[in-house]
Amino acid sequence: MPLRSLLSWTVLVPVLAIIALAITWTHKELGIIPVLIVAILLAGAVLTAVHHAEIVAHRVGEPFGSLVLAVAVTVIEVGLIVTLMSSGGPEAATLARDTIFAAVMITTNGIVGLSLLVGALRYGLTPFNAEGTGAELATVTTLAALSLVFPTFTTSLPGPVYSAPQMAFAAVASLVLYGMFVFTQTIRHRDFFVPVTDEGTVAPEEDHARPPSGGRTAASLVLLVVALVAVVGLAKVESPAIEAAVEAVGFPQSFVGVVIALLVLLPETIAAVRAAARQRVQISLNLAYGSAIASIGLTIPVIVLASIWLDGPLHLGLGGTQLVLFILTVIVSVLTVVPGRATRLQGGVHLAILAAFIFLAVNP
Repeated sequence: MPLRSLLSWTVLVPVLAIIALAITWTHKELGIIPVLIVAILLAGAVLTAVHHAEIVAHRVGEPFGSLVLAVAVTVIEVGLIVTLMSSGGPEAATLARDTIFAAVMITTNGIVGLSLLVGALRYGLTPFNAEGTGAELATVTTLAALSLVFPTFTTSLPGPVYSAPQMAFAAVASLVLYGMFVFTQTIRHRDFFVPVTDEGTVAPEEDHARPPSGGRTAASLVLLVVALVAVVGLAKVESPAIEAAVEAVGFPQSFVGVVIALLVLLPETIAAVRAAARQRVQISLNLAYGSAIASIGLTIPVIVLASIWLDGPLHLGLGGTQLVLFILTVIVSVLTVVPGRATRLQGGVHLAILAAFIFLAVNP
């Protein structure tokens, strides 16, 4: 790699961010200057993650490019959840549920809504493949129901919890569904998940630039992982400052999980909006629903395994308000996906549901 490339901000920022993470990881409290520095590096790591994800995506093509970012973010998100749960505390019992549900709401309403709105504002209509997107939505809905809805109504144990056999079933079912989705998206029906034109035909590949070399792609893949580790790690480092700010304004402490989820999903959000601006809304939807699928399909099995040695109960079942928001999201998403194209109205409706989720998280 040339010296000029090594000194690029897209290389330096992830390295500096990971160094800052190593220095601050064991510190429970930071002064205002370190907090500001960490915040700047966190924002820079988000931007560099998007940059390197787009390089990898350009090299491998769709839908593999969307899958790379979705899986990378989710794997690190799982590590963050397990780390926070292992530290214990009264809120650890609902941490996994709150984090996963926040990720589902942000992806299916925030990323989808923002992408549709940006695409519609620029092009009028946003065409996408209803077959592939519908399959993604069905997978998200089933995974969320198995992992977050059923525990509210089961009777083997009191409370919104699964018994050991029920958790094992949910974990196996999540892995199987995730594996089937990946096989369908990348091998068996790959054409269902590539961008389409207004007429519904497969859109031509973007040819404004040559695909990056293998060496540059490998370097970007490594830097993508480094940047994502830095994003999640620095988000955890910043969490005490975020908790203090949340407490200062009188918000519930559970809102911290929403803030962390927003930070972790920011790289995918930016990448999805950029794709929508290029009239590649299918890529945006792949990122959104693929992230939701990975967030549940990979997180639940790991959490179930971790619960063997973690103390305390694992509350997975959603509360009443969360259930209503989930049902509303599923109904609106079906109405959005079925036509195979959307206007700015559909984008606005999804963003309104996300706003309701965030508002009710602040004022439960």
